[in-house]
Amino acid sequence: MEPGDIPDNQVFVAFQSADGTYSVTVPEGWARTETGGVVVFTDKYNSVTTSSTASTAVAAVDDVKANGLTDVSSDPTFHLVDVQPVTRKAGEGVLATYEIGSAPNPVTGKKALLAVERYVFNHRGTTVVLTLSGAKGADNVDPWKVVSDSLTWNG
Repeated sequence: MEPGDIPDNQVFVAFQSADGTYSVTVPEGWARTETGGVVVFTDKYNSVTTSSTASTAVAAVDDVKANGLTDVSSDPTFHLVDVQPVTRKAGEGVLATYEIGSAPNPVTGKKALLAVERYVFNHRGTTVVLTLSGAKGADNVDPWKVVSDSLTWNG
């Protein structure tokens, strides 16, 4: 198993947003932090981040390219791979894939290059951004599919 690989036997549990508008499945046992409506689940170099905002705009490729990556695009390690329409169980959305350097490991000071999938979905006036990241080269295709397909609208 490569560093950052999520085990095939990983158990997933449901997480519901504080306002109850959506639910998503996240890996059980990962550390959880919440700041200003942004919830992050982490384990080593892997993370699942969720946030939601009120918005009537439908997620569009051009909008995500122009405005949906401003929080990361100024990082000198940021490299945009692709932005494209995507369909998941929650509906139509946009998927941005990019690479970026991790924060330094608090013990070793080393950084990892992360592969990131950022999903943007809109439903009945709410936009949810679901960001999945892990060490580049890790085999997280199946776990990220489980998480991205688990987004459910609650209303």
